[in-house]
Amino acid sequence: MRRLLVANRGEIAVRIIRAARDLGIETVAVASKADGDALHARLADTCVDIGPSPASKSYLVTTTLVAAARDSGADAVHPGYGFLSERAAFAAAVADAGLTFVGPDAATIERMGDKVAAREVARAAGVPTVPGTPGGVADADAAVAAAADVGFPVMLKAAAGGGGRGIRVVHDEHALRSAFGQASAEAEKAFGDGTMYLERFVERARHVEVQVLGDGRDAVHLFERECSLQRRRQKVVEEAVSPGITDAVRDAMTTAAVDLCREVGYRSAGTVEFLVDDDSGEFFFIEMNTRIQVEHPTTELVTGIDLVAEQLRIAAGEPLRTSQEQVQRRGHAIEYRVCAEDPARDFLPQPGPLGRVTLPSGPWVRCDTWVEPDGTVPPYYDSLLAKVVVWGADRAEALARSRRALAEFTVDGIPTTAGLLGELAAEPWVAAADFHTGTLEHWLAERKDTA
Repeated sequence: MRRLLVANRGEIAVRIIRAARDLGIETVAVASKADGDALHARLADTCVDIGPSPASKSYLVTTTLVAAARDSGADAVHPGYGFLSERAAFAAAVADAGLTFVGPDAATIERMGDKVAAREVARAAGVPTVPGTPGGVADADAAVAAAADVGFPVMLKAAAGGGGRGIRVVHDEHALRSAFGQASAEAEKAFGDGTMYLERFVERARHVEVQVLGDGRDAVHLFERECSLQRRRQKVVEEAVSPGITDAVRDAMTTAAVDLCREVGYRSAGTVEFLVDDDSGEFFFIEMNTRIQVEHPTTELVTGIDLVAEQLRIAAGEPLRTSQEQVQRRGHAIEYRVCAEDPARDFLPQPGPLGRVTLPSGPWVRCDTWVEPDGTVPPYYDSLLAKVVVWGADRAEALARSRRALAEFTVDGIPTTAGLLGELAAEPWVAAADFHTGTLEHWLAERKDTA
């Protein structure tokens, strides 16, 4: 691998460019009109203009990105996360152009991206799955019939879904019939596939994901991350490792994740996601993400392994450099997603010009960002400004460092979620790790009622 095109923007593009440079790989950035002077565009060795500001006319146009890679002399393409990162057609187009796709091949992305098919793979590997329909359900009548076997409450989910879209929790037949058409239409619009399936809804569940690396022949895990603090099924805070599971559950879950990777001959970095019943301790496979995750820095801080660099090495044909016995964890890491949103206005996105910017720093504080003083937050993309990631010798130290780091984060010109996250980090129930996937939304609702 000599020259890498980074088919993304923002902090993940910056992250990938830096990892490539550490490995001596030249980089090509792509930038829409809105991003012409962005940090990622300036950090790369060269930058290609890919057109208008809306993502649908730039970052999501496969032909434009493949042409940019070919014309710039790149021999590999890294998709980052979001945008086209889990589109099998994009991976296939990159490969058809004679270029290396930094990620699993198109067949694996398609197989594991279809949640129904992924559940079948998990069952074949002996991995526990949430009770639900073995395949998609054709319509509301079929969903109601299936729910009679699964048992209410159920979660109606898009087979090709992600990012919390196309999901509804329903508690009875009337609600299921009402939600089916809306959820299917949302999935069709978001993913081009309106197929739905059902899972039993675990009411007090933790969302725990296992980080994996595979080279197509073998796989290892890099322990797990706790992702239960969510708003509208979007992760807000993530930790490595989970404070809410036992060592026995951790061992069984990480073993299951590696078994799944071996079943599909997985190649690249990925995550195997599970729900953990907070009452029984049972865990169930829910999906696999075939890309680098937003929250990957927490795993890097506790293991000392550069996940993006490992992705690049594996894509270049190298075998895994680390055996399972060599993967060790130390301390605790927490990541906070700071967004250009106004918590006082129901998290309304806040694009616009920035003034002074102060980013947290100091011992064991990492801030992955694209933000610069006097820059601009464009209105066309997601609202993520930065990921504030801290490490501590234990979880209590990491939480204390979190509060200090988040207090240092200031951006003039627009509201952000940094202050809210600082309040969250000071909550006693967070310190006690007494939460599940619904806890953050309950806290936000109570906070709003008492404001």
